[in-house]
Amino acid sequence: MAAGDIPETDTPLFLATKFGCVEIAEEILKRYPQAVEHIDDKGRNILHIAIKFRRLSIFYHVTKGEVPVKRLVRKVDNEGNSILHAVGMKLKDDMPEKLRGPALELRDEMLWFERVKLITPAHFLEHRNDTKLTAKQFFSKENKELRTSATEWLKRTSEGCTVVAVLIATVAFAAAYTVPGGPNSQTGTPVLVNKPFFAIFTVTDVLSLSFALTSVVIFLSIVSSPFRLEDFKESLPNKLMFGFTFLFLSVSMMMFAFGSTVLLMIQKRESWTKVILYALSFLPVGIFALSYFPLYISLAETYKYLLKKLKGVIPWKLFSKVLSIPTYLFCCCCRNLCTNSLELPRSQPT
Repeated sequence: MAAGDIPETDTPLFLATKFGCVEIAEEILKRYPQAVEHIDDKGRNILHIAIKFRRLSIFYHVTKGEVPVKRLVRKVDNEGNSILHAVGMKLKDDMPEKLRGPALELRDEMLWFERVKLITPAHFLEHRNDTKLTAKQFFSKENKELRTSATEWLKRTSEGCTVVAVLIATVAFAAAYTVPGGPNSQTGTPVLVNKPFFAIFTVTDVLSLSFALTSVVIFLSIVSSPFRLEDFKESLPNKLMFGFTFLFLSVSMMMFAFGSTVLLMIQKRESWTKVILYALSFLPVGIFALSYFPLYISLAETYKYLLKKLKGVIPWKLFSKVLSIPTYLFCCCCRNLCTNSLELPRSQPT
């Protein structure tokens, strides 16, 4: 943001929030707690600013309070926008670009909407601003272009991954009928069937085929999805992550199968030319896995927020008490069995 775009009425707290100076903002709130009550010339408070500029640390720091927060969450600006409307006011041109797809950006926006919705009073969920839009309608309108880009990106990614998964499944299926060492000319059984690495090759090849076909089904379900706005929060990222997981597992199993084949061929003293050819055929698949691994890590970040949310919902104390009941019964049974086994038999009367 340019210096000329900042209103002169901004306080140091608002400036620190806009530019992401978390330490300065927290120190101001620590020394001057009444600073959270300030309103700028557009009628926005600190929560409006923190949400608009996506300052998560400052947002959590402000919402830790009790009495001030009850007033802050009910504040609307001069245009009738609540703090939930502020989720759709992200300055797209000023946000730093990240190396991830638009679907993940839309997922983060949906998570922001969910965070703010948790602290928004129930009667403000249907509050309409001056343009007669609720917060959800305003969010959908402002992210319409991002949703279109996310839909196209998901389709392209899923179609590309489907092609790779089908290729892996084809290779794994063909490898099951062209086993290393070849079949016996008289019995038809594989020559190296008694070798230990042959069993590893068989198991990993079957797993590679199964994982590849599973990933194909998942990616096809993404392509045929209706791509509703709510699907970008959990459903579509989960499907994409599971698809990548099975695809990476398929690649890994193919790697083990390839390694077993190499070891079997070396034991049989075959030509090293075949080993090099197998390695070169596996190289494109390995490059694909490495290129998409950062995207897989970005997808895994979705579960950090979901796990925190799950910890607050599940009554862990009650759950631990319920689990302790069968453990206690099991210990009592074991103690009784040990006591009966150690008890000496009584002498019979003569």
